[in-house]
Amino acid sequence: MFYSILLFLCLGKQIFAMGTEDKTTTIFNNTFVRPEKFYLSGFSNIPHIRYYYAFLCFVYIMTVLGNGFLLSVIWLVKTLHTPKYMIVFNMALTDLCGSTALIPKLLDTFLFDRRYIIYEACLSYMFFVIFFASVQSWTLVTMAYDRLIAICFPLRYHSIVTEQSITTILLFLWIFLVSVIATMVGLINRLSFCRSLVVKGFFCDHGPVYRLACNDTTLNYNMASALVAILIIIPLIFIIATYVCIFIALSRTTSREERLRALKTCTSHLILVVMFFLPIGITNIAARASYIDPNARMINSALTHTIPALLDPIVYALKTEEVMNAVKKLCKRIYLNRMKAKARPCNHCYIKS
Repeated sequence: MFYSILLFLCLGKQIFAMGTEDKTTTIFNNTFVRPEKFYLSGFSNIPHIRYYYAFLCFVYIMTVLGNGFLLSVIWLVKTLHTPKYMIVFNMALTDLCGSTALIPKLLDTFLFDRRYIIYEACLSYMFFVIFFASVQSWTLVTMAYDRLIAICFPLRYHSIVTEQSITTILLFLWIFLVSVIATMVGLINRLSFCRSLVVKGFFCDHGPVYRLACNDTTLNYNMASALVAILIIIPLIFIIATYVCIFIALSRTTSREERLRALKTCTSHLILVVMFFLPIGITNIAARASYIDPNARMINSALTHTIPALLDPIVYALKTEEVMNAVKKLCKRIYLNRMKAKARPCNHCYIKS
């Protein structure tokens, strides 16, 4: 009887210990781990990388000057206060903000070796870089819409493409993209990061961050796929479809001069489209088709994010006759104002006789 009681107590103790161990494991599995910081590992072990940082600094300065100049011209010259140049203004503003969101922080991180980034700052970094890239993409779609109406429906252009309609389109794009990107970034907060905290990239990109999580990332993967569609695939389909319609409309035009004149108005937009989408397409196709050194991929990706914003104002300033005329008009106005200021008599300069 004594041995039976002793055996029962020992078995009870073992069962209680097993239960306690299982409970501890369950609590550990349910623990939500949010890191204080991430570590950005991009641009590691690259010889003479400081020259690349100096180049990025030059790109940023020229981007600010170029887009700032284009914004000023559109703002100051009243002849450019048209729906078409509202879209161009939005593009220049987005280029300026996108470069400002990416390049200064990139230089601060890698040039001064401050690779650790606070969790909340990482999510903010992710939001602004992806958001402005998305706005750039859809602004190109809006430009394509403007060219479609101008060429296919020239007599109804001024009644369809109005300041009110373009303001509505651009405002809708900003609100829609803010909602989508904020949702995508906000879903990062549901993830638990109990593995590595090293982000394999030059900024807090969505893919490299969510792949570090140790719980289910299916929803984040679906949002990443939706982002690719929203950022690249759908805008590109819209632009291609627009130009198919434009070429069909021009093929029905009998005069060759009219076709060339109409296509000339699309030249600047086509250059912007190629500069934006071609590097992204080449980078993604090459990454899937063959192995690319991570550093080479990051350098190419950084240039893809920064070079279009540098070249956009140059393309519009040099390829668009209206902008060139507006610049000349603005320079003439400034010169005349200075001449008037010099010719104006100074009352304090007369000497009393």
